[in-house]
Amino acid sequence: MEPSTTAQPVAAHLVLADGTVFEGEAAGWAPPDGIAVGEVVFNTVLSGYQEVISDPSHAGQIITFTYPHIGNYGTNATDMEAARTYCRGIIVRDLARRASNWRSELSLADFLETHRIPAISGIDTRRLTRVLRDRGAMPGAFGTAAVPDLLAAARAAAGTDGQDFVREVTCTEAYRRAGEGDPAGRDVRRRVVAYDFGIKTSIIDQLAEIADVEVVPATTPAAEVLARQPDGVFLSNGPGDPAALPYAVAAVDALVGKVPIFGICLGHQLLGQALGGTTFKLPFGHHGGNHPIRRTDTGGIEIASHNHNYAIDPDTLPEGVEITHVNLNDGTVGGLRRRDRWCFSVQYHPEAGPGPHDPRYLFTEFALLMDEWKENHAAS
Repeated sequence: MEPSTTAQPVAAHLVLADGTVFEGEAAGWAPPDGIAVGEVVFNTVLSGYQEVISDPSHAGQIITFTYPHIGNYGTNATDMEAARTYCRGIIVRDLARRASNWRSELSLADFLETHRIPAISGIDTRRLTRVLRDRGAMPGAFGTAAVPDLLAAARAAAGTDGQDFVREVTCTEAYRRAGEGDPAGRDVRRRVVAYDFGIKTSIIDQLAEIADVEVVPATTPAAEVLARQPDGVFLSNGPGDPAALPYAVAAVDALVGKVPIFGICLGHQLLGQALGGTTFKLPFGHHGGNHPIRRTDTGGIEIASHNHNYAIDPDTLPEGVEITHVNLNDGTVGGLRRRDRWCFSVQYHPEAGPGPHDPRYLFTEFALLMDEWKENHAAS
């Protein structure tokens, strides 16, 4: 398709809540007041920018891409992870105006306009990333407004602590996705209820390979889930502070031990709380497709995609909860399991949308856990 027309660059600034100022150029959709506000984080993916931008886990956040050239292969409808986008904006060093890929349907510049996503380009993203690593993720504001106005907006922003962004991204009513058959060729029909705390399309795709899937809103009570008689419950990824979701923790707590559970990302944090642990905020979060994870049972290393700001405090986990995976970058809890309660979870995104395929085996483990559960309960 024809590339976007290139207008004369418009000066813009990024201002962090601590007063740090960066110069750049306005890009993407232009907010009416010339200001985009959110918590500024950085993401280290080398590709998969469309999946990152459309991941509901980024609600309330402005995404800084550390890779310098973003947009070179364009965008398309197939790679969307949600029906709409929820991030507050993106920050790039160089925004490609033309797309060179046979799958491209829109340039990234046109995609940002279409989805009303503000952007700022020409930013020294290496310097910005160092600031965020040294001082932690913090609110920021960017746009064409005056620097004092941007600073005031950044300092007035609430950040993510104590914020329930899940209600913003979850579905409003349940919907179904028919299964596509067991990958091992077995004639098994499973039924999974998936909580939508910000679920991605590629995760539903992976679940549909092992089961028929019903996605339910985040506020669905446990009793309603159990009434559907699922073979397993999936707790999805999502945005914000897990400690701000007592209704979700209560639902998970009521499900533990009654049905097999598999949680990822935010779902992992919610399961950890339901099992007795607490969560804390990481200095600058984990956002990227290249985190090394060690499996504690085999010692094997897998590379996984992450997108979260919070983690489980291992010292608060009670006896009986095993730590199954460890993030080798900082030693944080990468996964947990409680065998006698038929549940397990990981802190990352195993569906590879985007990211490596290393952790996809976890969906097979979920299928095997559901089969074992059914066999045990049929025998009893």
